[in-house]
Amino acid sequence: MPPVVSTSTISRDADRVAILVNPKAGPTAAQPRADRLADLLQKRGFKVEVFTDLAAAASHANRWHAEGSLRTLVGVGGDGTAAELVNRTDEGVPITLFPGGNSNLLARYLGMTKDPEFIFRTIVDGVAARLDAGKANNRIFLLMIGCGFDAEVVNRVHGRRTGHISLKKYLQPVAEVVRTYDYPEIQAHILECGDSASLSARWMFVFNLPCYACFRIAPHSDGSDGMLDLCSLQQGRFWKYFAAILLRQHRRLADWTTRRVRRVRITSEAKVPYQLDGDPGGWLPLDVEVLPGRLTLVVPKNAVKSMISE
Repeated sequence: MPPVVSTSTISRDADRVAILVNPKAGPTAAQPRADRLADLLQKRGFKVEVFTDLAAAASHANRWHAEGSLRTLVGVGGDGTAAELVNRTDEGVPITLFPGGNSNLLARYLGMTKDPEFIFRTIVDGVAARLDAGKANNRIFLLMIGCGFDAEVVNRVHGRRTGHISLKKYLQPVAEVVRTYDYPEIQAHILECGDSASLSARWMFVFNLPCYACFRIAPHSDGSDGMLDLCSLQQGRFWKYFAAILLRQHRRLADWTTRRVRRVRITSEAKVPYQLDGDPGGWLPLDVEVLPGRLTLVVPKNAVKSMISE
């Protein structure tokens, strides 16, 4: 059966809009586009406040949502900004993604653009879509988890970060990790309805949505099914895996496995890093569970159809 994304109309009485501009996100300044959006909304009669502090934006959004006056909280930034806002806001707070970060995977998946007029029309005429999220060691993630090789690359990139991250800044860390990473064994302990199952691999992912850079590692992943997708590669063969993923043939590999799960514990006897939505997360062990319907995202009406057809 095709995915069923739950949507609802937005109350016309909700007239407050909070706009959070993450000054650290993206290669170019997003403030002018945020100011243009604020101007459009104010002319339409909305009460708009622009913030550059995450805590302040989330606090105001939570209060206005509880009062019933919040139209939406706009996050101007990338996937990291979106994740921070979700982690700081109450369940049900409607969030609009205004892409302006280094990585805008979730915004692209939802069909959002960098055009202030497009975001304005979405806030005025869009719908509130409910999607699942995941929780990893008590932190909410939106897209995916990577354990092993890719997380080591993410750690090195962010450890050297001095400004905005471009694709070029990944090249040297990838080359280093290809040469030196020894792919320690990782175990996944799947916990379902009192039963458990285990599997071992050298590289693991957990997907909530089918978003991972420019790759389609888990195109079957569905953010409205109340499940997560645990995917693993059982051996340490980077170039073989990279070529297979690039050609979208990885699911034919004999050592590729995928399981739909609600809860899983991922461990290793070695020191293995993990990443959440492309940012460093920490080190295993990791307790993961799905949070059905945790995300409330304001999207264009046609975005729901495009999500279903992904």
